[in-house]
Order: sequence, then C-alpha cells, then structure tokens
Amino acid sequence: MENMVQIQILPEQLQDEKYILSAANKKNKGNKEDFPFYYIRKRSIDARKKPVKYNLQVVLTSEKQELTVPQVKYGNVANGEAVHIIGAGPAGLFAALEAIELGLKPIVYERGKDVRERRRDLAAINKEHIVNPESNYCYGEGGAGTYSDGKLYTRSKKRGNVLKVLELFVQFGSPYDILVDAHPHIGTNKLPAIITAMRNQIIASGGEVHFNTKVTDFLIEENKIQGLELNHDKKVETQYVILATGHSARDIFELLRGKNVKMEAKGFALGVRIEHPQELIDKIQYHGRLNDEFLPPSTYSLVTQVNDTGVYSFCMCPGGIVAPCATSPGEVVTNGWSPSKRNNPYSNSGIVVEIDPKRLPNYEPNNPFVGLDFQASVEKACWEAGGKTQAVPAQRMLDFVNRKVSKDLPKSSHQPGMKSVDLNKVLPHFIANNLRRAFKDFGKKMDGYLTNDAVLMAPESRTSSPISIPRNPETLQHVEISGLYPCGEGAGYAGGIASAAVDGLNCIQAVARIIERNSKNK
Repeated sequence: MENMVQIQILPEQLQDEKYILSAANKKNKGNKEDFPFYYIRKRSIDARKKPVKYNLQVVLTSEKQELTVPQVKYGNVANGEAVHIIGAGPAGLFAALEAIELGLKPIVYERGKDVRERRRDLAAINKEHIVNPESNYCYGEGGAGTYSDGKLYTRSKKRGNVLKVLELFVQFGSPYDILVDAHPHIGTNKLPAIITAMRNQIIASGGEVHFNTKVTDFLIEENKIQGLELNHDKKVETQYVILATGHSARDIFELLRGKNVKMEAKGFALGVRIEHPQELIDKIQYHGRLNDEFLPPSTYSLVTQVNDTGVYSFCMCPGGIVAPCATSPGEVVTNGWSPSKRNNPYSNSGIVVEIDPKRLPNYEPNNPFVGLDFQASVEKACWEAGGKTQAVPAQRMLDFVNRKVSKDLPKSSHQPGMKSVDLNKVLPHFIANNLRRAFKDFGKKMDGYLTNDAVLMAPESRTSSPISIPRNPETLQHVEISGLYPCGEGAGYAGGIASAAVDGLNCIQAVARIIERNSKNK
C-alpha cells in the first residue's frame, strides 16, 4: 500500500529522513496509521521568496522500496535487418539501442573519435587553439551532448517516451537522481563512462560502431536511398538511413544541397555567453544565502521581449566552464558545461536573440542556407575580432551596455583566453541592440545581475540548427527521399539531449513499422 503527498521543507531538512517521514505522514491526514517508509518521487527548489524551500513529492509506503529502473534486455541482432545510423550523438545512440530492442541491427557511423581519444582534440583546441574539423566538442562519440554536461530537462514530453530515455541513462550508469530532480543533470565528468557503456552494449548485441568514418555521399536513385559512400572510398548498400548528424554538420547540409534534397530555413537564436561569479548568482537567487552546504549552486532562467523579439537565457551552467566549440578553423563558437558537482567558481549561460530567417538582411525565399550563412558570418567575424585564434572577443557586461571597451577583463573559465573588444561593433546591430536592452531588463528582474563583474563572450551561435530537413509526420521519412529519416537536432526535430534521444527512438520505431509492413507484403 502507498500514498503520495506534496510537502515543503527547508534545505537543511533534506537529509533528515525522520523529519520527512513525519511531515509526509502529517500531510497524509486521511490515514489512521502512519506509513513506516517513504521515497521521494520528485524534487525541486522553490527560491521565489524567503525562505528557500524544497518541494517534495513523497510516496509513503507500507514496505521499504528499492529504487530501481526496468532493465532492458538486449538480444543478439547480428543477423537482423540492418539500419545505418549517421552520427553517434544522443539521437544516434538511442536509435541504435532501440533498434536492438526491436530486433534490427544498427550500424553506426561517427566522423569523430571515440570518447576517450576525443579528449586529446579538446585539449588541443583549449591549449593550442587547434581545431580538428572531425573531432572536437561537437563531433565525436556522444556528440555535442557529451560535453554540454548532460542537462536532461525537456518540455517536449508529448513527442515521445522521455521517461524511457532517463531510465536508460540510469541503466547505463547515471545516478538515479535524474528521475527525481525537476531539472535532471548528469555532469560532463560522468557522461563518458555512460556513453562508452552504451557503445559496448551495441557491439555486444551484434551491432556495429565505426569511428573516424565520415559519410561523403548519399547514393540515391529514383528518390530512394540505395547506399552511402564512406570516407570517399567505400560504398555500402542500405535501404534505411537515420540522419542524426547534429546542428553543426554544415558539410552534410552542403552534401544534401548538391543532391537536390529538400531543406528549409528555420528559426534559431544567436547571442553571447555570459559568465558571472557563481557566488553572485547564489546571493541573488538564494536571497543572500552563501556558501550553503544544503543548497546546490543556483541556476536562473530569464526571458524578455525586445522589438517583438524574444531574448532569453539558454543552457545555463552553474559552477560551470565556458568551452570553445568551433568545428572548423577560422571561426569562434562558445558553449558551456558543468561537472556533476557543479563546483567551479563561475556560472555561465547563453543569452540569445531569436532570429526569424525572413527578417535577416540576406533573406531569399528559396534559400535554405540564409540562417546558416548568417550564423557562419558572425562566427568568422568573432574569430577575426579575437585575433584569429580561439581567444574569444569579450567585454564586461556594463561596458557593453554603455558601449565602452573594457580596460581589463576578469578571470574566466575559458581556457583559450579572451580579447577585450567592443562587441557592439562585432555583433550584428540588431543582435547587439536587443542584448543591451535585454540586459537592462534582466538587471531589474535579478537585482545585481547587471554588473561589470560579469563578462560577455561571443558568439553563442549553436543553440539549434538554422536548417530543417522536412519529413512526413506519419512515416518520419524525408518528404521526397524514401528510406532517409532526418533525425534529432540537426534536422530540426529536437532541442537538447533528451529530446534528441526521444527522436532517435521515434525514428527507429518508424523504420521498424516500414520493415514489418514490407515483410507482410512479400
């Protein structure tokens, strides 16, 4: 027997099991006898006013519960129908695992290196400013998600089985807490082992994972996928291709354009990554509570409207690090991540401006690349402004608002360094203008946020793909090319790890339905 109740407790009471049990039983007034056990189903922080509290969804039970997840049993699919998956990011990996569960053989192609070898290339971009265009923060095993710290919160719960995605993360090594926390987070330090465990399962079940293997051509005849060309020299036959290459694979978009595959320009966002001292954000969000052992480093979420355009915070990383995420030489890109403990002295977040491609100065109605070209031009301009290295152009926050070049810059987590510039002259005018006005508004919403102790680094430009690859909403195949399944962030159907993983599940399920239908018709 069990019963669920909602309670609020103070942070210092979170580890007091006797208190939580007593408070939950007290809230459960309809029961004559107290329950002897409980477990927490959901947990969130309410810091809207003093005092800061935890909201707990507590399940009272008559018997002690062991918190586990259902274990998916993977069979051997070495002789199953093959499905070729391009990209080993969240969409590709979860598509591969789902394929095995459905009796299909996944063959995964990843242009980058495995998660362990990939670290050398990350060290090279951080320390030597060398960008490996095949292996970096975006390309390689686990995709961009591996080094965006494993934030698993998504609003896209209507799109598919988010719970299954979270449970699979736990099965492969994630802490159970991701099923409890309102904003689940794994941590960049823990993700590599989880990703490796997923890959090992794929191989153990008869699937294949090929690293350093780049798709260089799509073999299409009569609007049907017939095969793939790999590394310019090897060709493989296939009828089913999951295209899960992520938001930064511009060469894939170019390849598809060369094959006259239909694509469309879509909205995206672009701005800067801002870094504050974490202590300052804690002071603001927790109403003066500092260095608190009972509370995690605080987060924030900000949004406003400027000139009928949204400006908002994106991928907020408490206790985090700003990372150089360029995928080609001659460009600068920023992103952020946090370790599992979120114990670095800085917080960072993207602050970005929504962009409707129809409002861009280079807009052409039939050009799907209008947003991508704009995105690339900003990244190149920032690279030049930073001295043609991976040092980012930067400016203190108030100096940016007041259009003053910063005389000096604060210490930062961005390893390649920063160069003081006037970002108002580097960023496109409408981006800079909207950011200045948004920062003033954010300063009113969070007293102390608008400060010269914060530094802006440009650009934050890879929030999502500026191109979508249209697909049939029922079959999930490309609207014109049979057997091609655009999937995940790069195709415009996801906006983070969890939603990309869900889309991977959905696409493989669509493939399985086609295979089953074809089998019945034989």
